[in-house]
Amino acid sequence: MAWSFPDPEACHAWGERLGEILTLPAMIFLEGDLGVGKTTLARGVLRGFGVGGRVKSPSYTLIETYSTARGPALHLDLYRLSDGEELEFLGIRDYLGEAALWLIEWPERGGGFLPEPDLRLRLSITSPGHHRLDALLATERAASWLMALPGGDGDGD
Repeated sequence: MAWSFPDPEACHAWGERLGEILTLPAMIFLEGDLGVGKTTLARGVLRGFGVGGRVKSPSYTLIETYSTARGPALHLDLYRLSDGEELEFLGIRDYLGEAALWLIEWPERGGGFLPEPDLRLRLSITSPGHHRLDALLATERAASWLMALPGGDGDGD
């Protein structure tokens, strides 16, 4: 399935809607080039999931954790990792033990240390200001989340 967004606000709003319907546990990989809108999308998902207040980018801290009424939410940005093994030093195994919402930017940099995702969301810029989101499903639960969202073209192209 694929969606097109005319601006970052539309991408954020889509993410917020996804966050509202997610069920735990949820492992979501956010993929795409630098500056394509992964953090904007993550902020929307976190807001919809119930994270109030400021949603910080984990660009330098690598991980931000949030407590919500629906359960824990974790936002990781692995861009600065030089080796996936560094996740061990962050205590990744401790976090993996509980049902949570996981939003992981640059998941390929954590190779070998992350479980398979429920959903891969790939963002790209199609023209200045316009974004495309391609959703690649790994679980039936993820399919049910996406089917509840309006506007997908359904063909993945």
